[in-house]
Amino acid sequence: MPLPAIDGVYLQLIAEGIVQAFQDIGASQTSTVATGDEAEVTALLVARLNRMIEEDQIWRQLVSSVVRGAESLNYNGAHLEKRPDMSIHLSARAIRFPLIAEAKIIDATRGEHLYCSQGLIRFLDGQYGWGSREAFMIAYVRDGTNISGRLKPYLAQAGHAASYALQSALSNHPIDGCDAAQSDHGRSFTYTHTQPPANNPGGIAIWHLWLNASPPTMTVTTSATIP
Repeated sequence: MPLPAIDGVYLQLIAEGIVQAFQDIGASQTSTVATGDEAEVTALLVARLNRMIEEDQIWRQLVSSVVRGAESLNYNGAHLEKRPDMSIHLSARAIRFPLIAEAKIIDATRGEHLYCSQGLIRFLDGQYGWGSREAFMIAYVRDGTNISGRLKPYLAQAGHAASYALQSALSNHPIDGCDAAQSDHGRSFTYTHTQPPANNPGGIAIWHLWLNASPPTMTVTTSATIP
């Protein structure tokens, strides 16, 4: 442990699949995506990702299933009912170690602090993704903000950089239809089933996908009558 890193090409394809699925549910379930709670939006997203396995040959080659809130263990087995938002089971990877994605709403009252303190931190202290070298953080953004203006300066602050063991500044990822970036972090736990130095999990790469969940803008047209 940890497992070998997933090739960046595959992570890019998975990220693009998540973005496409979100755009699909945004078109068909606009109200829920714009106003529903995190669990409702994630449930729609998971259902669409699983439907894509039937419809998209490339997606089917990468992903065998996506599960919401699947019960899992933390790194040392002390907590038996950790439930990450999304567990993405990859076709060529052991079912015990899915690719984990955690989702949070970003709006006027829920921002980067909760995104990090109740989301990102779970990958750093061994609650989620402890057997992997990568994970996804997904934001449903409802206030028009972006990673560069909100998350990047937050993590760049010395105190926050230390709290979240930031190893390098966020780097942008070009993904159509999504504000995306990657950050690399150290982890604060060690494996209990192996001896040093093999008990060090090393760092983890977090792919941040900020998806536009803002309500659609209403366009009002008026017609003038010339007397």
